[in-house]
Order: sequence, then C-alpha cells, then structure tokens
Amino acid sequence: MGEQGSGDGKKTGKAAKKVISAKGADSAGKAASAKKTTSAKKATVAKKVVATGEAVAVKKAAPAKKVAAKPPRDESRTALVRRARRINRELAEVYPYAHPELDFESPFQLLVATVLSAQTTDLRVNQTTPALFAKYPSPEDLAAANPEEVEEILRPCGFFRAKTKSVMGLSRALVDDFGGEVPGRLEDLVKLPGVGRKTAFVVLGNAFGRPGITVDTHFQRLVQRWQWTEETDPDKIEAAVGALFPKSDWTDLSHHVVWHGRRICHARKPACGACPIAPLCPAYGEGETDPDKAKKLLKYEKGGFPGQRLKPPQAYLDAGGKPAPPLGAA
Repeated sequence: MGEQGSGDGKKTGKAAKKVISAKGADSAGKAASAKKTTSAKKATVAKKVVATGEAVAVKKAAPAKKVAAKPPRDESRTALVRRARRINRELAEVYPYAHPELDFESPFQLLVATVLSAQTTDLRVNQTTPALFAKYPSPEDLAAANPEEVEEILRPCGFFRAKTKSVMGLSRALVDDFGGEVPGRLEDLVKLPGVGRKTAFVVLGNAFGRPGITVDTHFQRLVQRWQWTEETDPDKIEAAVGALFPKSDWTDLSHHVVWHGRRICHARKPACGACPIAPLCPAYGEGETDPDKAKKLLKYEKGGFPGQRLKPPQAYLDAGGKPAPPLGAA
C-alpha cells in the first residue's frame, strides 16, 4: 500500500506540473497576443492622426513608414497620375479660397506686380505698389516717369534699380507695340522686358482666364518632394507636371501647390505633422512630425496670422483670412 501510494503521489505531482506548465504557456501566449493587438491599435491610431491632422496628445508621431508608405520606385504612370490628382483634390479642399497673392485691379497692375515679386515676398510687393500705381496708373504714365522717382518707390522691394528698368521698359513696349494694352498671348508677353514664362502664365491665368502652370520656387520644391518629376529646369517641370493634369486644372493647381508651400510644406522645416496630404507624400518625415509642434510652424491664415494681400478676395476673408498691413504700419 505504501509503495503504491508513493507511486501514485509521484504520478500526481508530474501531472500537476504539466497542468501548471500548460497554464503558464497559455498565459504567455495570451500576453504576447495582447501585446500584438495593442501595437496594432497604436499604429492604426497613429495613421489616423496624421491623415486627419488632428491634435492628439502623443509623445512621438508615428514613423514615416507607418503613416505614409512611400510610392514604389517603379510606380506606374497611371498610379502617378492618380496620386498627383488626388493630392490636388485634397489641397483644393484645404484651400478652396486660393488665389493669386498679389494685389491688382487690372492686367497691367498684375503684370508689373509679378515682375516686382522676383527675389522678394508678395507681401512686400503689395505694400509697395499702392504708391506706384497711385502716381503712375497707366503704362503711358510709367513709361514717361523719372527713373529716380520710380527707384525710390520700389526701394523696399530690393533690386530696385533693375526692377525700375524692367517695369519702365515693359511699359514703353506696351505703349509702342500694343497700344498701351497688356497682350493676352504667351508669345507676346514673353517679348516684354523682364517677363518670362512664369510671369506670363500668372497674367494669362489670373487676368485673362487662360490656363497656365506657374513654376516658382515653392512649386518646384513641392512637385519634386512629391516625386511628380525629377526635372529641375522650370520649363521641363512645367511640361512634366502639365502632362499629369487636364489643362483646365493648371491655374488652380498652381495656386494650390504654391499656397501649400507657403503655409505648410516649407523649405527648411515643413510641418509634416499638420499636413493634410501626409499619407500621399513620399517625403513625409523630412520635417516636424509631432502634431502639436507642427501646428506652431503654420503660416498666414493657417496659423492665425495676416495673409499676403492688403485687399484679398471676399472668399478669403469669409474663410477667416486676415488682410496684410500696409507698408509702415506698426
């Protein structure tokens, strides 16, 4: 009896150990499964945060790979066109009031203002042109002006001597060759002093309603970040990007891209964590990804500050935009 009881005891002990071992393994499996589920939930939340731009209290933004999968190197032409057009649609919803950020009341004023905007901000031009157009309202007036007086007015814009020469020269050309009227054709506009394709398309698209792509520094930077083209020459960028969109979209596309470059996708420190197209951007992560920190980088109306124009369109004001202060204002 004693030996049999001892044997039964040993068997019972071994069985108990197996049960405890099985329970331990089961608990470990459940813990591992729970850990995986939690990680998956966190990744999903992180994706939603970046995609919606919502401010969520998180210590670190999700890594770029979890938020915006980079387009494959062998992205097909069809996939590229779809992604590019989706980006434009998204930006159209973010900036429904996008417009040229130069103040103007006529094709002549827009032409002169665009020439003056080289190497300076639209804001500085808008603060300077009221005095210029008050004194010289027409091409005839500006063509016959005293260069030194024009230089003094344009001094705040920088490169004022060269710009004086350009605006007076194009004014004389308008008087001599086009009866004092701004021509509505690309081939005529680019013959004017100081006027290239970029300036011509600004005038054609916004003063005459003729589609054109404006390749400025913002436009060039963003389309390269988005991998729409690898071209670096403005004319080639214009052709490459133009081929991705219907011609009717070109002018508004230019506004959307330029506005996004000025407000969110900055050159030195893009606000990736506040970007509405982060899931579509191959360059996500080059800038600040934390949503709260990114919001502090927003400019103009997106950051609650005045915009570029002294006299912006009513739609911009209705959307909460603020007009810029005149030159010399405190």
